[in-house]
Amino acid sequence: MGASPQGAGYRFDQGEGIALEKISYLNQPNCYRLSNGEIEVIVTTDIGPRIIRYGFVGRQNMLGELPEAVNEADLNRWKPWGGHRLWAAPEAMPRTYAPDNTPVGHEILDRNSIKLMQPTEPATGLRKEITVTIEDGSTAVLVRHRITNENLWAIELAPWAITIMNGGGEVILPQEPYVPHSEYLLPARPLVLWHYTDLADPRWTLGKRYIRLRTDEASPAPQKVGIANKQGWAGYLHGETLFVKRFAYLDGSTYPDYGSNTETFTAGSYIELETLGPLTRLEPESSAEHVERWHLFGDVRSGASEQSLDDTVAPLILKC
Repeated sequence: MGASPQGAGYRFDQGEGIALEKISYLNQPNCYRLSNGEIEVIVTTDIGPRIIRYGFVGRQNMLGELPEAVNEADLNRWKPWGGHRLWAAPEAMPRTYAPDNTPVGHEILDRNSIKLMQPTEPATGLRKEITVTIEDGSTAVLVRHRITNENLWAIELAPWAITIMNGGGEVILPQEPYVPHSEYLLPARPLVLWHYTDLADPRWTLGKRYIRLRTDEASPAPQKVGIANKQGWAGYLHGETLFVKRFAYLDGSTYPDYGSNTETFTAGSYIELETLGPLTRLEPESSAEHVERWHLFGDVRSGASEQSLDDTVAPLILKC
């Protein structure tokens, strides 16, 4: 899955190995591509704020691409589009599904950073921003999310960073470290289930070290779990490419969905990897932020067992 970026005759800079250029991608003419020669990130200003590509240069897009999909059961035809977006938790219909189908403002902050700024959503009074910063000589990308309350009253929400992944892979969520019953009696963390969650579904693999969820185009029934993820990372393995998010877990904070700061959802070939910030009371004109740090690893040959996966993935997480 993936389209070829096409240049639009504009290049911002190419100092120290970083290039930022305006291109067309997925039939959206006003996109910006940031690349350090090894990896590339593409954002669009035609909708959003959205990140619509992240991958090694010349290889697959690790983000899903769904330009034709439409959800009719909400405010003015919400479209998933694909890629990475910013929502506000907890989920509610129709508030959560305010569409992001219109152009957004943007600001090129420097040679390796761009900020996307959505106009205030009329239906919610929220203003959303995503700032993307790419590093030189690394696969790392810093993704900073910001939601501002433009209402005249206070509201409570949590920034919710949702990444639609390229279908055909497997989400990897870390378990908390194993401790024998004789050494520690208190629980490690919550595992949150939805009414439609079926842990007997073969798309789940529940192990001592990891919870895994894979896509299956022939299985359209949705599946979802949430966890309090104190390990601060989650991954998605597609073929031999591993995508990793790093993020903070704040002890003592209240998270949505019975304490979840990491969630994953699939239905058919569609799959999401999601992280959430703490619930925050926002007074008028105040903001909440949530930061993710993305990484890519190639030539990851993990094998099928949990032990072989752990032997392969655990050393890579230490590099993030």
